[in-house]
Formats: sequence, C-alpha cells, structure tokens
Amino acid sequence: MAQKGNSRKSSGMGTIRKKTIIRNGTEYTYWEGRYTVGYDTGTGKQIQKSVSGKTQKEVSQKIKQLSRTVDEDVYSEPSRMTVGEWLQIWQAEYLVGVAVNTAHSYRSDCRNHIIPALGAVQLSKLTPIMIQKFYNGLRNKNTGEPLNPKTVRDIHGTFHRALNKAVALDLIARNPADVSNGKIELPRAEEKERVPMEDDEVSRFIEEIEGHKYRLVYLVTLFTGLREGEVLGLSWDRIDWKHNTIQVKQQLLRDREAKKYCIGPPKRRKTREIRVADEVMGWLREQQAEQERLKKLAGKAWNNEWNLVFTREFGSHLVPCTVYENFKRIVKELDMGEQRVHDLRHAYATNSLGNGDDPETVRKNLGHYSIIMLDRYGHRKSTMAIASASRMSSYIREVLPKARLEA
Repeated sequence: MAQKGNSRKSSGMGTIRKKTIIRNGTEYTYWEGRYTVGYDTGTGKQIQKSVSGKTQKEVSQKIKQLSRTVDEDVYSEPSRMTVGEWLQIWQAEYLVGVAVNTAHSYRSDCRNHIIPALGAVQLSKLTPIMIQKFYNGLRNKNTGEPLNPKTVRDIHGTFHRALNKAVALDLIARNPADVSNGKIELPRAEEKERVPMEDDEVSRFIEEIEGHKYRLVYLVTLFTGLREGEVLGLSWDRIDWKHNTIQVKQQLLRDREAKKYCIGPPKRRKTREIRVADEVMGWLREQQAEQERLKKLAGKAWNNEWNLVFTREFGSHLVPCTVYENFKRIVKELDMGEQRVHDLRHAYATNSLGNGDDPETVRKNLGHYSIIMLDRYGHRKSTMAIASASRMSSYIREVLPKARLEA
C-alpha cells in the first residue's frame, strides 16, 4: 500500500494534511488533522491525537471543537471498557459503605437485567436511545409481561448511579441515563393509595390484639411511627426512661446475600430521637417485665445477643415475616382490607398530623429526609375533614361581623 500527502497548516488549527492512499489499485484522498491533548509527565512531549474528514474545512472544524474542549479541561479520551466490565468494577470497588440489602439489589439488577442486555456495549458508545430501548423491553422472565413501573425505575436508579461514578472517574463525558435533559422517559410509577385506620378501627384493632403475643410490638409501632425493622431492632440501651425518648440508631435486617439476620443502621443511616407518649413508655415497661419473666424461665438457655426489646422465648430476635403474617390474620378477621404492618406507621403519621403536630416534627419522627415525603400520608380521615370544617366555621363567625362593620 502506497501513501503520499501534503502538509499544510491553518492558523490556530494544528497541523492538517491532505493524504492519499492506494488500496487494491484505487486511489483515495482525505484530510487528516492532529491536535494536542496534553503532555507526557515523564518526557514532557506533546500527546497528540488525530481526526480525519473528506475536506480541510471539516477537519478544521473538528479540531476547533476538540481544542476548545481541551482548553476547558473537559476532554477525556474515550474508554474502550464495556458496560459489563465497568459494572463489574463498580460492584467490586464502589459499593463499600452501601447498606447490605441495597448493595444486594444493585448486584441483582446488574446480573439479571443490565449486563445481559447492554454488557457488551462499549461504555463510551452507550447512548440514551440504547438505554430507552432497554427500559422499554424489560420483561418478567416467567410471565413475559412488562416489568412493574417501580421495578423499571429501580433498575434505572442502579444504572444511573453506576454511570454517574463512571463520569466522576472520567471514563465517560456525561451520563447517558440522565433523565433531567428529557432524553430518557421512565414509566410512571403509581403508588397504590393506602387508607389508614379510622379512629373506630384503631379502637377495634387494639381490642382485638389484647392478649396476643405481638400486642406490644403492634402498639409501639402504631404510636411511634417506627419502621418494622426499627421496632424489631430496638435495644434497651436506646430507651431514655427519664426523658420519655427512644433513639432510633439501628434496625433488624435480613442480609439477603448471607441469608441471615443482622443489626444494621436505620434507613438513610441517620440516627434520630423520638419523644413518645407516656402510654408508650408504659408498654415498654410492661415488655421489660415480661422479658424478665421469660429470662428467668429460660435460665442458661437465654441468649439476647443484641439486647433487643422484643424477642422470642429464649431471647433471639423476632422473625419479621411471622409478625407480618399474624398482623394480616388480625386485620382480615376485622375486615379492614389490605392493611400491612407498615400501614401502622401510615396511621401514626396521619393521626399526628390530624391532632395538630407540625409537619416538621412528624417528618423528624418518621425519619424522612424531606417534608415532601409527607405527601404519601395525605389521606384525610373523616374526623379530620369534620374538624377542618368546624375550624373554618369558627373563623367565618369571627371575621364576618368585622366585614359587616367595615362595610
């Protein structure tokens, strides 16, 4: 293969050359330009790259753009790494400190969905269109039906986080899974409305659980708003008997990879303190007395390694699914519909807001990062609506005479 060419410089554009090559007896002509992207730290020599095009003008424009990118210090050389290779590195090196079950979900999303579909794609060539097609094609492997919108959004969350780290490491210039620029559309996840217990239902529930082995678990949950794992992971050293407070610093978790239960930090890893009602402290004292009774009966067999408030007969932790199944049976017998243990937390939030607690206090007690999250507890009980109408009626009676006087 023969090659010949002319050298010519265009001011400020780097070196642009007209090149001619001969392949299989046919002559081809094109333009090639070289530009500097930096300097070798060892030799001090320029590091140069090249671009080509059909005309000098085309190459000149390319070099202008690339030179501007280098000057703005946003240039990064395209990585030859594949999406699959990057996700393997991300899982191995960058999930340190992530909650156990969150990390498990990330790995599951990568293994079951992202890598099989996009793993072979070169990371630097991944586009929003490829990602959109991937999301649109997600299916349940057993039924063939489209995945639940929330599941799709969760997979997107995993992928977006992994790609953000690739951007931070200069492996790619920007995140192709970013939705803020309108290039990716996610399915709308409609949260099922949960209707909390009305006051008469709360009374019926409390009456029904009298004598039940999980009575105190349900009562403490209903009147503190703790998450199920936080209640079951509550330890005696986190209760301040003098100031009527509970410190939420841990929760009972099931490590889905190790397939065993453990004690871990609360959601969002932030400790919070809740001031609770006198009645709640009374139930905790009742539980303390009951545990002392069980401890004496168990003798040397007693083993409460995590100093938990709620335990089984020999001191081991309660099993969440058992607590949940018992709750479901109770509400079914009371004909209260599709209530979950987590809905006791929902009831606490609604009752707190309905009884006049300011939203910021309720937010802190629940452990939400934003007051906006209280929107999910926006269901209004009938008693709240009546109270609201009554307050408005009082206000009208107060201001109406003034308006008439002014008239």
